[in-house]
Amino acid sequence: MNISGLIITYNEEKNIAKCIDSLRLVCDEIIVIDSFSKDDTAAIAKAEGAIVVLQEFLGDGPQRIFGVPYCKNDWILNLDADEFLDTDSIEFIKNKWDYGAKWDAYSFKVKNFLQDELINFAGWYPDRKIRFFNKKTASPSSDIVHQRVICQHLKQENVHLLHYGSNSLHQIIEKKNTYAVWSAKKLYDSGVRVSYLKPVVNGLVSFLRCYFFKSGIFHGINGLTLSLTQGYFSYLKYANLLFLQNGKKIH
Repeated sequence: MNISGLIITYNEEKNIAKCIDSLRLVCDEIIVIDSFSKDDTAAIAKAEGAIVVLQEFLGDGPQRIFGVPYCKNDWILNLDADEFLDTDSIEFIKNKWDYGAKWDAYSFKVKNFLQDELINFAGWYPDRKIRFFNKKTASPSSDIVHQRVICQHLKQENVHLLHYGSNSLHQIIEKKNTYAVWSAKKLYDSGVRVSYLKPVVNGLVSFLRCYFFKSGIFHGINGLTLSLTQGYFSYLKYANLLFLQNGKKIH
């Protein structure tokens, strides 16, 4: 179908085969950019027929940018290893996607799962990601965290990706901690400065939005917990930024 599948990986032996199998349904080549995984990710990917390129992790956006030239096709379907095509997105690409249309990128809705439970509340759905783009006119951004695709003509499709990115609350908190540090560094480097009230206000607003306005309140303890983690991330991001403003180091 003249589509290249592109995956960035690190220690994804549990997911990589399923991700490759998902992409193979619509792609004629699979490129894996692996950050020297310590498990069998690279070996499994090679056994699945993917082309594996080793590269130390450069950051979310830069790692994807590094991988683009290895793709022989103009159109790239760029998934994380814990993301898989849902049946409606496969149907769209196979039978409804117009190769010659004016769009140079497509965003899909994301169904996020905690273990095997669909989390469709507290801001977790609908979550959109641009994963399908034409490398001639669109490109991943250079953002270290939460990269986006820079494009000229974006089409929002109502089809889905399946994202099994969290196996426990502990893993969610670990990710929030990492993303909060990366986000704070990005804000600081771009010249953003905040007051001491910013972490409190933003953390509280984020929690209230997810809990009351994005249906967390209707989902029991999970709704409360996941709303709190969203508020925690917002608080910690700006708390880390204050540390940087005061000349302190963050890890």
